[in-house]
Amino acid sequence: MTRMSASEPAFDIVAVRKQFPALEEGAAHFDGPGGSQTPQAVADAVAATMTSALANRGQLTPAERRADETVVNARQAMADLLGTTGQGIVFGRSMTQLTYDFSRTLAKTWRPGDEVIVTRLDHDANVRPWVQAAEAAGATLKWLGFDPETSELDDIAPLLTDRTRLVAVTAASNLLGTRPDTQKIADQAHAVGALVYVDGVHLTAHAPVDARYADFYVCSPYKFFGPHLGVLTAAPELLETLKPDKLLPSTDVVPERFEFGTLPYELLAGTTAAVEFIASLGGSGSTRRERLINSLQLVETHEDALRDDLEARLAAIPGITLYGHAANRTPTLLFTLEGHEPSAIADHLAKAGVNAPAGSFYAYEPARQLGLGAAGAVRAGLAPYNDQSDVDRLVAAVSALTGPRGTN
Repeated sequence: MTRMSASEPAFDIVAVRKQFPALEEGAAHFDGPGGSQTPQAVADAVAATMTSALANRGQLTPAERRADETVVNARQAMADLLGTTGQGIVFGRSMTQLTYDFSRTLAKTWRPGDEVIVTRLDHDANVRPWVQAAEAAGATLKWLGFDPETSELDDIAPLLTDRTRLVAVTAASNLLGTRPDTQKIADQAHAVGALVYVDGVHLTAHAPVDARYADFYVCSPYKFFGPHLGVLTAAPELLETLKPDKLLPSTDVVPERFEFGTLPYELLAGTTAAVEFIASLGGSGSTRRERLINSLQLVETHEDALRDDLEARLAAIPGITLYGHAANRTPTLLFTLEGHEPSAIADHLAKAGVNAPAGSFYAYEPARQLGLGAAGAVRAGLAPYNDQSDVDRLVAAVSALTGPRGTN
């Protein structure tokens, strides 16, 4: 857990919550891992862009220049958030779409006998595209497992060889919150000449990120207050070596080479606004990158304190099983309650004004390895706008299921 220094300002949860119109509806939101609520500033940026004159990017008219500026600003905003460069930021419809696009492009260079490693901990969007691409190329697929008790990944070293071409791994499990040591995994993979593709969708919302260790790092702005789209970052020099299928008249310039069709300018404006919002959460610094790092450290401290309290109180409820006990994790808890179907728990919570959904959340492999079956479990994911009253409401609602009237 990242601790706040004595000189660092406190995280002002009251001020933060006032920025989210959705919270006025009264629900306690623990559904952030599936998509966060949206601050007013992001909605305003989207609306302002859609009601302004726009055209295809260019420099001839104000509309063209506005479109171009929107794209450039969004690339730089995401580069500041991820610690990379705007020339290496690629936008797509979703992380899933980007991963499929890049898996097909990379697989063009694979040959029978080459090897691809995926993990049992990942969301399926960082598993199935690689499984299918490896199969199409005749490459050998290897699986990296994890300990069901701790949710820690196994050692990757025995799987790596000089034929390993790519390792796909999550920066944080969207189901369990587990944060593998992706820097160490990347170092080991690079030592045998392999590329590393990191799913940062769940992590980017909760902690400072420096994505330069990964060859490819992907995330989704709608997990951290922004609109629905996907973002990939990679070194421009690496992107220059990749040749995706594309339309003949479309540009071959990086990173536009990987973006098909006109970009959604309003969503890019919203993404820039989301990054600015994160930078405004109390962290100091002379650059936006510094403010982002310091603000996310405040977020991490706030969220981890709530998670520790919630976890301890849930663990005290009779019949509760909590999954995932990694030492390093996001503020995400997965649980079941004896005698109650996960979907019934989620329904009960929703009626109590607590949004904590149930399922496997596209984390097919980890759910299966944990023996959760099709029903999955209930996931309570904290976000920066959650406060102590939200935690109290969730605990009270779950506890009510174990009382005299709490049987199905």
